[in-house]
Amino acid sequence: LAESLIKTVMKYATVLKDHPCDYNARAQIMWASSLSHNGLTGCGTRGDWACHQIEHELGGMFDVAHGAGLAAVWGSWARYVFSEDASRFAKFAVNVMDIEPEGKDDKELALAGIEAMEEFYRSIHMPASLKELGIEPTEDQIEEMAYKCTFMGRRTVGGFKSLGKEDIIKIYHAAR
Repeated sequence: LAESLIKTVMKYATVLKDHPCDYNARAQIMWASSLSHNGLTGCGTRGDWACHQIEHELGGMFDVAHGAGLAAVWGSWARYVFSEDASRFAKFAVNVMDIEPEGKDDKELALAGIEAMEEFYRSIHMPASLKELGIEPTEDQIEEMAYKCTFMGRRTVGGFKSLGKEDIIKIYHAAR
């Protein structure tokens, strides 16, 4: 279900890039969004909202739109955590990003899928890095965002891989 919802959003985001008033495309994205955010796609799975938490601090400090901030940090987050279960990211690469699996192991598929998603973001004029987002955080700003993301060091984020302050700093650095 989650894979199909992602593919639906990707299909209609491409339509909306060129035809922003297309009612059907907007309706499809709204329906997919409703299904994605009602908890249904998380049933029986281990959810992970770390990327969202990482972006919330970015958006709070730099006043960027949540979706654009997510696109800018997603690839760096994915590269940082994928090795916890490369097969999960490999499935994403094959089933969502249509990466040909023949001759590739899970790591190669996972990395190809992450790259393909970043290319998709760029194809619809979304940023795939902080630089593309138009921001260049200083070391102090990165430190502050990571500190706040972990509730002043009192928690970790992520269900797929538990991320502490130092992990989040590395993800922000990689997202530059």
